[in-house]
Formats: sequence, C-alpha cells, structure tokens
Amino acid sequence: MQSHSLITWNTILRICVNVKIICYNKFLSHWFKKIATTITKQDVPALHDKVRAENGLYQANRLLERIKAIYNKSIEWGWEGINPATGVKKFKEKSRERFLHPDELPQFFESLDAEQNDTIRDFIYVSIFTGARKANVLAMRWENINFDRQEWLIPETKNGDPLRIPLVPRVVDILEARISRYGGREWVFEGNGSSGHLVEPKAGWKRILERAGIKDLRLHDLRRTVGSWQAATGANSFIIGSTLGHKDQKSTAVYARLNIDPIRSSLERATDAMFEGLKGKE
Repeated sequence: MQSHSLITWNTILRICVNVKIICYNKFLSHWFKKIATTITKQDVPALHDKVRAENGLYQANRLLERIKAIYNKSIEWGWEGINPATGVKKFKEKSRERFLHPDELPQFFESLDAEQNDTIRDFIYVSIFTGARKANVLAMRWENINFDRQEWLIPETKNGDPLRIPLVPRVVDILEARISRYGGREWVFEGNGSSGHLVEPKAGWKRILERAGIKDLRLHDLRRTVGSWQAATGANSFIIGSTLGHKDQKSTAVYARLNIDPIRSSLERATDAMFEGLKGKE
C-alpha cells in the first residue's frame, strides 16, 4: 500500500470495493481526490449530520458504518493513518417490527407469482425462503450452491464470517429451474450492470407491492418475516439467530456450523406454514 501521506480516499475506496466492502459513491464522491489523512474527525460527523438531514438517520448510520469499515480495512492492510470515524456515534434508531402478516400473505404471493420478470420474482422468493440479506442474495454464485447437500455457502457475510444456509425444497426447485433455463455461468441472478449480477430490484419490488395492495414493506422486512414465522412455529432464539446469520451466538455458534439440520427443519416448517393459508384460496 502507498505511503499514508500520499494515498487518496479514492485509492482506499477502490481497494476496499475489491473486497466487497460496499460504499455509497453518492455521498462520498467529494472525498475521492482528497488525501486520506486530510479527512478529519470533524469531517465525518459533519457528513453524518448532513446525510441525516437530507436522507434520513438510517442512511446516515449505514454510511458511517461503511466509512469506519473502509478505514479499518485499510489499517489492517498496513495503511498508517488513523480512522477519523472512530468515536463518532450512530444516531439512535427505532427498532423496526414490520413483517408480512398472515392476512397479507395470500395477496403477496399471488402478486409475486404474477411478476413477469422472473429474475425479480425468483430473487424475492429466494430472499424470503432463506432469510439472507439482500446483498448476499443479489451476489449469489452458482459455485456456492451445493445441490447434493442442498446448501448455499455465503463466503463472507456482513459480519465478516462465512455462513451456510440450508435450501428448502421450494428454493431448490427455483434454482434448478434457473440453471436449466439460463445455465450456470457465474451469477444466479444475472444483470446488465458492471457487477454482472442484479443490483437494484426496487422497481420490481414496487410493482409487486402495488399489485398486492401492501404498503410500508421493505425488502429487508423479508428477513424479519422468516424469523417471525420461525418463532411462530416453535424455533428458539438460537435457531433463528443462526438462520439469519446474527453474530452474537458466541460459544454456541460452533454447533450451528457443524449441524444445520435443525435450521433446515425450522425453515421448512416456516415456509410450509406460510403456504398453509393459501390452500383454501386456490
């Protein structure tokens, strides 16, 4: 890595993007030509405040997390500067409790089935039936799918750890149909952008919600939906945390890595329960 006195923020950003640390160019482009060491402990909270005022506190907090991560990764790799985001506190967030309720499921799945873009449709089905984060599902690679074991390996999650996710039969059927239809080049959900995979399903998501007449539901709420239905079908907090890749499992985490059958059973019960209410409506 270059001398810390010469390296620019843009260099740090490009290095970190290469290891899939996501950053928002929209908010950081004015830093790109700056020498990294000239970005001060006053600059970060000022930007944090500005983004909150213009884009909301959730966006501001996510940006702060990424700035911290980018500097920390650079320091880990030998850059000798300091992290100007250290000590900057996130704005207090209210815990969001939105998920798909039983009375919303029939119209949601009906609208999802009616979606003409099969990449969007399959992406959302895989999201809800795995409970994985949006970024991980978007970047799902065929090489990480094991059809024999019916597992999906996420090499690195938001927490920096790998995660194995059991694939319930409905997800396996979707993936087998996609590989039969499109082949298994690299990405499960291919896109036209520079990344090669689907990047932003926002327009398709909006269509699905409008057809279903559902409001105030975000893609991230699908993770909460899976966890809620797991809880409703008897899963304990450890199983739910293991499914969703929460990092605070500590000493018990090794059991989730060694044996994912309890997670598989819980996911299957949850997805079966979601479809149970649809039988009488067909």
